[in-house]
Amino acid sequence: MTAAFQPDSGAGVASHFDPTRLKTRQLALIVQLDIHRSVLHAANAAHMTQPGATKLLRELEETMGVDLFERHPRGVEPTWYGEVLIRHARSVLAELQHAYDEVSALKAGLTGQAMIGTEVTAATSLVPQAVALLKKRFPRIRVNIEMEFSEVLVQRLLEGRLDMIVARIRNPDDLAELHYVPLAEAQHALFARVGHPLARRKALGWDELAPQTWILPPKGNVMRNQFTQLFLERKLALPTDVVESSSLPVITSLLQMSDMIAPLAREPVRPYCIAGALEPLPFEFDLKLGPAGIITRRGERLSPGARAMLQALRESAGFDAKGPDTDPD
Repeated sequence: MTAAFQPDSGAGVASHFDPTRLKTRQLALIVQLDIHRSVLHAANAAHMTQPGATKLLRELEETMGVDLFERHPRGVEPTWYGEVLIRHARSVLAELQHAYDEVSALKAGLTGQAMIGTEVTAATSLVPQAVALLKKRFPRIRVNIEMEFSEVLVQRLLEGRLDMIVARIRNPDDLAELHYVPLAEAQHALFARVGHPLARRKALGWDELAPQTWILPPKGNVMRNQFTQLFLERKLALPTDVVESSSLPVITSLLQMSDMIAPLAREPVRPYCIAGALEPLPFEFDLKLGPAGIITRRGERLSPGARAMLQALRESAGFDAKGPDTDPD
């Protein structure tokens, strides 16, 4: 729980800030303090003594002119000021890690790296196409791909842990910090194994689908929220026989070996349909999640490897090399 610390009108905050007074060890320490909420444990994690950690924190608070943590008998808790600095400290440390990784890559004879995050639909088509194009042009660029829900990817991008993502932006406030180029919206359907009893019907109604065993994303995911909304709009009871999974391989395996059904984007499931393993049910599934997009941090100067990855991603999406509405920075 965040400490109940109300920011004042600005009294006490240094009016002329000299960033050279900050030490990298201080930034690493406050990140560890946020994780462990204990000076002793944070000091151990940051490879320093407890007295040294206490001194570094005191010096940092003097530099900033505010209390960054509230001290309690059982540990510490960040103030509102502390939460702001911790967020920026994470970003700074991530950038330094990226710089080290790039230098290490160059020393090893490579030409850089790119870190990309993607939601599941783009992970089966757009992103692999873009990576294949990149590796054809620059075979020694190292590419790291993470697949997650859009909400997680946006947070990792904002923290500087990814260079770019293909995801959806649900929070309009994020648009102030992010550059977003929308893609075509994915089409969805209800899928089941070939030969499923419901697949032989000419048409299906909501009342016939509700009692089925559903495979759904975990609660809090945008698809799960939209799925729930469709039932509520029709004043139908939500399915109670549910398996939760966000893994496409797990979902498709469950569908093939049972009579479960699942809402999925059509594109990632296309190979399973071509292979005769799965098929869409005869049901108009009007699930609108909003278009995913190619997203970068606004004003971010990408490394050469990441810029090459972004160019390949835009070209694979059907844009020109720089893409429409390109961030000038």
